[in-house]
Amino acid sequence: MDVVEKPQESRFELALDGGTALVAYQRDGDRLVLLHTEVPSEFSGQGIGSRLAKGVFDQIRASGRKAVIRCPFLKEWLTRHHEYDDIIDG
Repeated sequence: MDVVEKPQESRFELALDGGTALVAYQRDGDRLVLLHTEVPSEFSGQGIGSRLAKGVFDQIRASGRKAVIRCPFLKEWLTRHHEYDDIIDG
């Protein structure tokens, strides 16, 4: 399962067996403002949100962009994953 960016929909997606987890964003120049993370309730507690977050931040880093975090889940996740501090802006 890989995280895929869908720029036309302004989101990253992780396809699941029977659902889709996503992170919605808005573009702000070369920055992505990460607004909302959604994991289907039937997948709650299985680490899907963490896998999604890691995939999103890895793709943002690889593309040379920066992230602005507005999503409470991602803000909390980043408190335990300082290896992504270099791509966080604002």
